[in-house]
Amino acid sequence: MKVKELCEELGWELAIGDGDREITGGIYCCDLLSLVMGRAPADSLWITVMGNVNTMAVATLADTACVVIAERMPLDAEALEGAKKGGITVLKTEQPVFEAALSAATTMKLN
Repeated sequence: MKVKELCEELGWELAIGDGDREITGGIYCCDLLSLVMGRAPADSLWITVMGNVNTMAVATLADTACVVIAERMPLDAEALEGAKKGGITVLKTEQPVFEAALSAATTMKLN
């Protein structure tokens, strides 16, 4: 499923990016950046509450399909610039991390 399709299905906000990337690596939920760097699968949907420039750098290193900022946490200007530079698609949702992951898994029909 493409990022923008998931975004439309769930009513999440597309904060930056085109959403054309395919999500094939599953869903990864974590706020500890060092774990994400080593464990997030490429092309995964990464859900976090951290909307800072370091998050965008890690998304680039981990090659995630997108970053979902949960709980409507702020995305600062430096993070937006980092996402643009790294070609990272960023989505925003009001849902807590677990609910966002559950919604995404249900929509993507993951077991």
